[in-house]
Amino acid sequence: MKQLVLSLLLFGSVIFSPMQTKAASSVTVPCSLILKPVDSGYPNAMGAALVYKVKLTPSFPRTSISIHALHLPKPSSFGDYDRFEGFAFIPNVISWRFPLYPTPETDGPTWAGRLDSITAELENVQIQVRLSNVKTGKLGPVILANSINYCK
Repeated sequence: MKQLVLSLLLFGSVIFSPMQTKAASSVTVPCSLILKPVDSGYPNAMGAALVYKVKLTPSFPRTSISIHALHLPKPSSFGDYDRFEGFAFIPNVISWRFPLYPTPETDGPTWAGRLDSITAELENVQIQVRLSNVKTGKLGPVILANSINYCK
């Protein structure tokens, strides 16, 4: 009887180990994510983030996050801001920010940019489009956002 209980415990620990549970909750890349406005005052503002592995050097692959955002309000309409930035972070662990560049479209630019050097595991990452001031480095309010947990 003791051998049966011991066997069941060992089998259960292998099947339900914490490592397997953690791996199952990780985001599978490549994936994409819709970035939605945090304020209902910008009904046409929307964006997308693409997350995937890149191998740009002989070292190990890195994770790339790229953002494509459109129909955003003018940055200066919020005060002393002159551009948008991509901002991704793991709460209380690390954050990354990268500039988004405007295209020369007549009815408002499409803002796009990317970061290719992420080495951290991307669990519970928040991806945002935020206002920014180039001269001061000041990061402003969030315009678009979503959690990587919704990445498909």
